[in-house]
Amino acid sequence: MKSPRRTTLCLMFIVIYSSKAALNWNYESTIHPLSLHEHEPAGEEALRQKRAVATKSPTAEEYTVNIEISFENASFLDPIKAYLNSLSFPIHGNNTDQITDILSINVTTVCRPAGNEIWCSCETGYGWPRERCLHNLICQERDVFLPGHHCSCLKELPPNGPFCLLQEDVTLNMRVRLNVGFQEDLMNTSSALYRSYKTDLETAFRKGYGILPGFKGVTVTGFKSGSVVVTYEVKTTPPSLELIHKANEQVVQSLNQTYKMDYNSFQAVTINESNFFVTPEIIFEGDTVSLVCEKEVLSSNVSWRYEEQQLEIQNSSRFSIYTALFNNMTSVSKLTIHNITPGDAGEYVCKLILDIFEYECKKKIDVMPIQILANEEMKVMCDNNPVSLNCCSQGNVNWSKVEWKQEGKINIPGTPETDIDSSCSRYTLKADGTQCPSGSSGTTVIYTCEFISAYGARGSANIKVTFISVGDNSSHKSEVHEVLRHVMEMSTVQSTTRNSLETSKAQEQQANLTITPDPISVSEGQNFSIKCISDVSNYDEVYWNTSAGIKIYQRFYTTRRYLDGAESVLTVKTSTREWNGTYHCIFRYKNSYSIATKDVIVHPLPLKLNIMVDPLEATVSCSGSHHIKCCIEEDGDYKVTFHTGSSSLPAAKEVNKKQVCYKHNFNASSVSWCSKTVDVCCHFTNAANNSVWSPSMKLNLVPGENITCQDPVIGVGEPGKVIQKLCRFSNVPSSPESPIGGTITYKCVGSQWEEKRNDCISAPINSLLQMAKALIKSPSQDEMLPTYLKDLSISIDKAEHEISSSPGSLGAIINILDLLSTVPTQVNSEMMTHVLSTVNVILGKPVLNTWKVLQQQWTNQSSQLLHSVERFSQALQSGDSPPLSFSQTNVQMSSMVIKSSHPETYQQRFVFPYFDLWGNVVIDKSYLENLQSDSSIVTMAFPTLQAILAQDIQENNFAESLVMTTTVSHNTTMPFRISMTFKNNSPSGGETKCVFWNFRLANNTGGWDSSGCYVEEGDGDNVTCICDHLTSFSILMSPDSPDPSSLLGILLDIISYVGVGFSILSLAACLVVEAVVWKSVTKNRTSYMRHTCIVNIAASLLVANTWFIVVAAIQDNRYILCKTACVAATFFIHFFYLSVFFWMLTLGLMLFYRLVFILHETSRSTQKAIAFCLGYGCPLAISVITLGATQPREVYTRKNVCWLNWEDTKALLAFAIPALIIVVVNITITIVVITKILRPSIGDKPCKQEKSSLFQISKSIGVLTPLLGLTWGFGLTTVFPGTNLVFHIIFAILNVFQGLFILLFGCLWDLKVQEALLNKFSLSRWSSQHSKSTSLGSSTPVFSMSSPISRRFNNLFGKTGTYNVSTPEATSSSLENSSSASSLLN
Repeated sequence: MKSPRRTTLCLMFIVIYSSKAALNWNYESTIHPLSLHEHEPAGEEALRQKRAVATKSPTAEEYTVNIEISFENASFLDPIKAYLNSLSFPIHGNNTDQITDILSINVTTVCRPAGNEIWCSCETGYGWPRERCLHNLICQERDVFLPGHHCSCLKELPPNGPFCLLQEDVTLNMRVRLNVGFQEDLMNTSSALYRSYKTDLETAFRKGYGILPGFKGVTVTGFKSGSVVVTYEVKTTPPSLELIHKANEQVVQSLNQTYKMDYNSFQAVTINESNFFVTPEIIFEGDTVSLVCEKEVLSSNVSWRYEEQQLEIQNSSRFSIYTALFNNMTSVSKLTIHNITPGDAGEYVCKLILDIFEYECKKKIDVMPIQILANEEMKVMCDNNPVSLNCCSQGNVNWSKVEWKQEGKINIPGTPETDIDSSCSRYTLKADGTQCPSGSSGTTVIYTCEFISAYGARGSANIKVTFISVGDNSSHKSEVHEVLRHVMEMSTVQSTTRNSLETSKAQEQQANLTITPDPISVSEGQNFSIKCISDVSNYDEVYWNTSAGIKIYQRFYTTRRYLDGAESVLTVKTSTREWNGTYHCIFRYKNSYSIATKDVIVHPLPLKLNIMVDPLEATVSCSGSHHIKCCIEEDGDYKVTFHTGSSSLPAAKEVNKKQVCYKHNFNASSVSWCSKTVDVCCHFTNAANNSVWSPSMKLNLVPGENITCQDPVIGVGEPGKVIQKLCRFSNVPSSPESPIGGTITYKCVGSQWEEKRNDCISAPINSLLQMAKALIKSPSQDEMLPTYLKDLSISIDKAEHEISSSPGSLGAIINILDLLSTVPTQVNSEMMTHVLSTVNVILGKPVLNTWKVLQQQWTNQSSQLLHSVERFSQALQSGDSPPLSFSQTNVQMSSMVIKSSHPETYQQRFVFPYFDLWGNVVIDKSYLENLQSDSSIVTMAFPTLQAILAQDIQENNFAESLVMTTTVSHNTTMPFRISMTFKNNSPSGGETKCVFWNFRLANNTGGWDSSGCYVEEGDGDNVTCICDHLTSFSILMSPDSPDPSSLLGILLDIISYVGVGFSILSLAACLVVEAVVWKSVTKNRTSYMRHTCIVNIAASLLVANTWFIVVAAIQDNRYILCKTACVAATFFIHFFYLSVFFWMLTLGLMLFYRLVFILHETSRSTQKAIAFCLGYGCPLAISVITLGATQPREVYTRKNVCWLNWEDTKALLAFAIPALIIVVVNITITIVVITKILRPSIGDKPCKQEKSSLFQISKSIGVLTPLLGLTWGFGLTTVFPGTNLVFHIIFAILNVFQGLFILLFGCLWDLKVQEALLNKFSLSRWSSQHSKSTSLGSSTPVFSMSSPISRRFNNLFGKTGTYNVSTPEATSSSLENSSSASSLLN
């Protein structure tokens, strides 16, 4: 609105108030103009000029009102602000309007004259909304605020709002560099160095960023190498760029100079918060593609980068970049790629820079090839009958049109018909004798169908049509045979039959096959697919062969049958040179074969994983150089260059027998500035112009004076620097003819490099590993597998000594078995024998110590081995040979084949005399009848595997027994039951559990699970387990809890059910009592808050106990409780038990506050709000954080109990730690309060009734807190192994009496509660006793006066006496404080 002519200053402020009235205006923001002149006071009266007309309503609502005040004198502004800041909210309504409270008043906008203009700026914490900034003139001279956030100043006041709004908090992701050497301890969050850096830096950050308006806090999130790069988060309201720079300067000044913080390295990085659009969504070769990056940032400094080649994109004939600013608020940059090719696929990065802020957005695009399918050749008779030419595109392309063209000596046009939805087009010809006279019979015309997309992509196919004249009879006869021949050989189809059949019958049985028409030419590492389409859906078998007659492994192709045909697709995701050749698609029906062939050309190109780089990471002096190289095993015609950023570096080739290396001497002086990290990659390009990038090499450039370690092979480094090198390029002896594999880790200590970890793989095993990687990509992998497994077994047997001292070689063997186990669909007895021979070596006792070293870095290797062996056993097919039986020192196997519908019971026994272990497996024949005929049952037993598999953290103790795994070759869907007996060499007094290895636990790394298994009987040395599924089984000892079936376990169950039930009744009684006496005992703030706490303590414990007993009853009756219900139950039990303790803490803090801060006044509503935030808000936050941190990994609850997990995550500490801390705090408060009451200082004497209430609270806390604390203290001890059974009993007894303790000591022990109950249910015989108790005052409790327990508690917690003290409440004029002094603090 327009300001008055004489106005020199205008401000807007916002009033928020709560009212039970229904206001008689619309709910839009309301503006109240008001002019203040010099003679008018700028005080309270100015704020009372406007009142709302209200009518009574039963519910309170909040209203927000914008008020405008205009001044002629600018000096009024500061007094107004000072007055508003001095107000205490809420402000209650006056005597005539008691239904309205003013909750807050805040100045939001101030308008001042600036020359001939009026500039309206926002106060701290407020900003103009975005639509105002877009449509109004901005004060450009003012501070520039953070990108994407509100502006702070406009050149006019909007006539109808909206005005400055409260700004939300933002989190700035910042980073800064310290020019000091990076140390490995900075990666360890628990190290002293990490904590020291974090503390010092956060202190400096708080001092610097504390000047930002609305600053909330700052947190260091981590450190990265490259000198030392500190990443941190700043939480604040959006500040101006000028303030950010001032804050950064303050940070540098506040930090100790030894950290060498670089002021110019401050950056704020945001990733994927910009709007990024790609058009079209599905991209085909030849399309014109648009990538649009949009951000609410006023900057034209935008760059594009192609991530695959680490190259910055510049304007060229195929790439164009356009950047523009819209609405003075938004930057939009558009990258257009014309005629896109598959080589353009990959990730594109849009980077926008404004001052120190960097905004990056990434998007990966794929380019699909266009394939048009059509019959390549056709014969057409010129008899005026319609003939259709058909073209279809493969894939869902947004075609805009299809064009048909023809080229030939004669012109025979047709009628096109296109169905865009099905991506097919038909061209119908009707040729008559006039169009193809007898002289032109046999003429060929080429028809071309061209599909054109809406974005420019084009795809076409040619159809050769031979026209035959009807009048040419001799030609006609020969052409009939020619037509048949072309039908049988369409798309290079060759048809053969085993028997001599009539031509018509052969035509009926054989299929016409159409194969992918385009030539297939790829490079190694790329993918390709061949589609073979049949026009006949009736077939017996479909398979693919190589030109040498070798069948392609069936995992590479899929076949689908349709109503009018079928298709088979051969898909190769990673092509190698073995795929170079001709492939046959074969459809067989009885003795008739239809064959289509396709040539595939695979150009040599090294795979990324096969490119070895040196160094992986290295330190380079800023004034020095370093040799870098990329090596491959086989030579080829490649163009190789090194790349760093946008720079290309030449490579020199060096051949050393089979190893070919490309080298370059990197000079650090070529980099613009020192103390940075440079990534270098090799780029290989082959003759087909396809390329591949090597893994990156990280070069850390540091000042020369920081370098202490030097070695001609390892390189140079700073103190504490840790690097990895490929073993073949390290000091480990190796030969180019038989290179070793793996990595070795070095650490710079003093001035010497020390070997920290050796994961090298011996040359023979490394060779086997490379062969295994090649085998799984081979088209004939199933035929090569038997020979490979035999060679593996022989090699491992010879290399047993090397394996026992080399964790790297052991890990390589496990990886080999894991790779190979995915190949076979069938394994014969000989192959399985070779596998088990290999396993027998790596599970031997000499190798056990190597397993420990290996599992320090790779925790899932043992689970990976077990999974591989199970996959092999499931594929075992004995055929007609007898069932396989295998027995070695460290593994035994037995099997059986189901041959009839009435099989025998499956019984196997395994004995390992060397380990003094044995085990039996029994599956009753009634369960085997459900299995398919020829199914194989295989059981393997391992005596040492239980010492290798990751131990269950919860039980933390294994029985010394076998691990037995039983598998069936076909999946079982019917009920199943397996019985196993284990010899246990380490019996103890704890509970014995039957467990199986669950591969899905612990983020798919595996773990022991007892689901579906139970102990049938156990007599000390022998344990019999029953399970309803098949996998790897063992027995596990759990000393933490008594056996549920034992006498003690039954006793504890009885105590729990009866006691918790009694506790629930006591808590319900407590709530009933409180409801009855509520009005009588809550006449002042202290009593009101005390009883509020007691009610919430009782209610929380009541709900928690109810959840607990319901879930326990369900589980004890062996009903299955779904995981979701179990998680929900655990969450609510955790939340409400925590609420009990936090309400106890609230009670204690209230007591402390009322006694220590006597002269400080706080309203009841404020106390109540704080109490509920503490009583329910904190437990809710802890419960939600615990759930969010553990449930994604499915380790929130225990495996068999709906309660917080202990074994995997120690989630139980999220309950135990807060509870025990609260117990300690409340005991401390109780001691302080009692001491202060018994020995009051001058001026601290509360009145007699106040002392009574405070003393009552302290007695309640003093009794309840130790009892609740001791209960869960004993409960926590039962978690740990070896706990005495006495602790279980004490925990159960104390737990069940919590409700009774609260009823007695928290409720009935209160004198005023007793008096209120007596008054409520008064009888004449109680009158004299009531009068007597009144005369005694507060010195003797009325409840159970004669009870010795009551007398002891009274003697313990206080003594009689008279206190006289005036309190702030006694002088208040409020309605609440008008009651008698005797009830003031009761």
